Amino acid sequence: MEPMTGIDAKFLYSETATAHMQTIKVVVSDVSRMPEGFSFDVFVEVLGRQIGRLPLFRRRVVTVPLSLGHPVWIEDPGFELGNHVTRRHLRAPGTLHQLAAEVADIAGTPLRRDRPLWEIVVVEGLENGRMAVVAKVHHAVADGMATVAMLQNIVEGTYEGADAPPAEAWRPEPIPSRSVLLRAAVGQHAARLRGLPRLAVRSVQGARASEARRRSQEAKPPLPLHAPRTSFNVSLTADRTFAMTTLPLDDLKVVRQAHGTTLNDVYLAVCAGALRRYLIDGGELPAQSLVASVPVSIDPKVARLSGNRVDSLYVTIGTDIADPLKRLRHCSRVARAAKEVRSMLGSDLMELRAEVIPPQIYSSTVRIWSRTRLANRVHPPINLVASNVAGPRQPIRFGPVTLEALYSVGPILEGIGLNLTAWSYVDALHVSALGCSASLPDPWRVVEALHVSLAELVDLSGAGPARTRR
Repeated sequence: MEPMTGIDAKFLYSETATAHMQTIKVVVSDVSRMPEGFSFDVFVEVLGRQIGRLPLFRRRVVTVPLSLGHPVWIEDPGFELGNHVTRRHLRAPGTLHQLAAEVADIAGTPLRRDRPLWEIVVVEGLENGRMAVVAKVHHAVADGMATVAMLQNIVEGTYEGADAPPAEAWRPEPIPSRSVLLRAAVGQHAARLRGLPRLAVRSVQGARASEARRRSQEAKPPLPLHAPRTSFNVSLTADRTFAMTTLPLDDLKVVRQAHGTTLNDVYLAVCAGALRRYLIDGGELPAQSLVASVPVSIDPKVARLSGNRVDSLYVTIGTDIADPLKRLRHCSRVARAAKEVRSMLGSDLMELRAEVIPPQIYSSTVRIWSRTRLANRVHPPINLVASNVAGPRQPIRFGPVTLEALYSVGPILEGIGLNLTAWSYVDALHVSALGCSASLPDPWRVVEALHVSLAELVDLSGAGPARTRR
């Protein structure tokens, strides 16, 4: 039995009937050159042998009675691989749009709490001899970086055959009794209470220092609850909408080099240009810039297969600025300022706060927020999540199989119904858009606009015609 950290448990508390707190990973591969063809049964067999490399894939959550403490992880005594791996087959011709519809359907179903919090769906029948592996992993298990590391472990083991390392010994645990869970919760609370005075002092000092730094910046990061209202910012429906596209990484680098920004600055500007176009077409562009939450890793150099080590920067992305280059410069300045402001709080403050917030208060607040549908009537804290993860620069090959694309997207929240996540792989940036039928009825309009937005920046950077592709 292992206690769950506060920041991991927070993702469990944030889940409602319409907010599914899970990340989605989509791996597209060409299996047409496999000597004996692709076999789903072999995939499941080899995955079963490799599951020992991913211990959290065998652990399930057990809640503490009356939510008097954070839940615990145990080795699931009823673990069955068949409960987690299924297959689907696309009808001809098996286009990217068809795959996206399947991903949306998969993302619209919450993970069951009576088993380990993950699923893998193998989608066969993509055009040109390809297949996709769609993995759904609860955010309480892992953040984006850790999830990708887990998936890479799975795929690496899939084609190693007899040379694969032996699976870790699995020792299923009985579900702990009520008294055992309560004793563990009491011990955790005692430790948290001892650190509460120091945490309070740090919070006050950090808030003062960060606000002083914010006021000193030329490009000031936004204050909480100051985002404009848009059609993205509504109460969620339980279904999901999904679309994906590919942007050439070289085009983003051209813009970065021409203007001395970072790749993430360019990505934010591309997203801003696409959303500005989307909102103008819908006759709803607000005079005030949209506010994005940009997830950042607390320890990007530390390899992890589980857990959450993320924080967020809050930035205005310049959707109120018509000129693409001025918009890029704004994104660059405000992102740099947001990093400085956030550094005043300390990288571990959010984790420490998550440890002491009573589960009953957090989960009750989330449920009330969802059931009353207040998101339809109040200004949102932010408008969207815009994430950009640096992936492998070399192609991943396993025998005759080559991974062609890696798409990734995190959850949407009540009142924050748009998530744009980019994952770089080799020479491309694979971007996914996730919403629901209330917040993003046609996600393809957004991802198509990304190409137009990037082309504008490339052309204005004096680099000749953009190479953007779909």
